Amino acid sequence: MIKLYNTLSRKKEEFKPIKKGNVGVYTCGPTVYWYQHIGNLRSYIFADILKRVLLYNNYKVKQVMNVTDVGHLTSDADEGEDKIEKAATKEGKKASDIANYYWKIFRQDFKKLNIIEPDIWCKATEHIKEQIELIKILEKKGYTYKTSDGIYFNTSKFKDYGKLAKLRVEGLEAGKRIDMRDKKNKTDFALWKFSDKPGERQQEWKSPWGIGFPGWHIECSAMSMKYLGENFDIHTGGIDHIPIHHTNEIAQSETVTGKRFVNYWMHGAFLTFKGEKVSKSKGGLYTIIELEELGFKPIDYRYFCLTAHYRTQLDFSLENLTNAKNSYERLKNIIENIKDDKKENKEYLEEFEKAIDDDLNMPEALQVLWKLIRDEKAEGKLGTIKKMDEVFGLNLLKQEKLEVPEEIDELIERRNQARKKKDFKLADELRDKIKKKGYSIDDTGEGTKIKKI
Repeated sequence: MIKLYNTLSRKKEEFKPIKKGNVGVYTCGPTVYWYQHIGNLRSYIFADILKRVLLYNNYKVKQVMNVTDVGHLTSDADEGEDKIEKAATKEGKKASDIANYYWKIFRQDFKKLNIIEPDIWCKATEHIKEQIELIKILEKKGYTYKTSDGIYFNTSKFKDYGKLAKLRVEGLEAGKRIDMRDKKNKTDFALWKFSDKPGERQQEWKSPWGIGFPGWHIECSAMSMKYLGENFDIHTGGIDHIPIHHTNEIAQSETVTGKRFVNYWMHGAFLTFKGEKVSKSKGGLYTIIELEELGFKPIDYRYFCLTAHYRTQLDFSLENLTNAKNSYERLKNIIENIKDDKKENKEYLEEFEKAIDDDLNMPEALQVLWKLIRDEKAEGKLGTIKKMDEVFGLNLLKQEKLEVPEEIDELIERRNQARKKKDFKLADELRDKIKKKGYSIDDTGEGTKIKKI
């Protein structure tokens, strides 16, 4: 039995899919105007673990992820420039080229982090028709109104607006994030934005209300319902999506269908830096490429993320990441020296399954793994590790090709020659020299094997 924490109910619930043996998952994807930082990527590692746990439990998973390539303004409150248009102007490129370039980088990050790609990628620009159709239904039902800059959703008409975030709407004040302009209510949001000067934007479309582009929230409703149906199982994202984006998704979707939109809402906590959310102003904002340049492997960051529960803030620093890297390398080194029958250890697997099925408790699952490899009496270690790694996604049994410096290669060759001549004193001296430079060697029937210490 899998238990998942549902943001909607604020408690762990037994997971029961709509259709037996099948799970529909929608994951809020990237706005592809720049590189995704490690804070963003923590959210996708969490979604990947969820998918892997469902697959481990023999569910057939259909995961859909959007690619926001239009409509996400620099403020979540429907103000400012379109992020894609702004990036295109800054870099002097086509908006579509900007979006495709950063989406390609994002997918490369997925591969490096060993994240399973979604079954369906869907771009906002390729689903304009579906978004317009939803807005037309909302208009027909009397939930929209026109302002000077677009078509807005009237949140006061939706009875349970803010139920996901437990918002007290009456307590909200107009301010930095809530500019009333000619909105009827503070929480009303744009479904369709008019082009200020039609013909100037790279990305704009004709609609029943005028030339413009869709608001940010409508794309997720349109695409999730197209591929997963009007009611589906799980919706994931970061906790920052709760008060605005996901709250607005629920309002517009449930107004259109009259049905419950999503059964389980799951949200990952922030990556923090010195106790505050990772951001440009606060620091700690790295991309995967930048971490690689500092000597870390992307899989080190994946391991680091698994050391904290997805609903717990995780404090990032290069020191903390280095500790995770060292733990991961130690784990791999121990596993590399295990030799057994490759069967599975039922007792340890049951303990592991209990952890992962309890709201994806990965720190607990890692403890079970460490306990297994340190248990001298345990049998079937390799088969059990292989099974566990279906969820961890840490390539625990994968032999990585070690890039050995030329100087070390030369020392190894000199040592091999010394051994052939039976000059074991020199061979031992060269072994010690190699060790001092950070490498260990093991003479086997298949030749000399080398490891980094």
